[in-house]
Amino acid sequence: MAGIPDPASASFLGMPLWLWVIVGGVALFGAFQAYYWIGHVLGSRLYASRLGLRIGQENITRVENVVRKWGALAVYACFWVPGLRHTLPWVAGVLRISYPWYVVASALGCLTWVPVTSFGLYSVIWGWLVLAARSPLLAALAALAVIAVIVVLVRRRRRLRAARREADAEAERITAV
Repeated sequence: MAGIPDPASASFLGMPLWLWVIVGGVALFGAFQAYYWIGHVLGSRLYASRLGLRIGQENITRVENVVRKWGALAVYACFWVPGLRHTLPWVAGVLRISYPWYVVASALGCLTWVPVTSFGLYSVIWGWLVLAARSPLLAALAALAVIAVIVVLVRRRRRLRAARREADAEAERITAV
């Protein structure tokens, strides 16, 4: 049919892509349940753990405020925010938000986020490979452009964090006087 491949024929390691998506969604749903229950059982002791210290009390407080304000909706939304995806569920467990609502929100998150990212990522990788087959130079330039954008964003984020820490330190010095 006009040279368009059948989307159901896509596979990885001999397993159809759609099956990978289902397995990935089930695995992520299971991980979210584990995160919740670990947070629920450990409670605030989780914040004193290596993981909690690595995340930082300021970030944990920010996530707690989001969970308190939005509840299960924050659980669904965290799927779409890198970094929060694997932090917020622990905090939801510590704060003991309604588990039935947590299950619904995490199931909906898995049902929407996993297919979108799986097929989107597949499309980007496949598109880049097609570009590389046609023009290795353009593919290399595209990869360099993506790397450059990532470097710029990471540096900008670090500068903003440093400026925020400096402003907080200055505010503490002023209030201490």
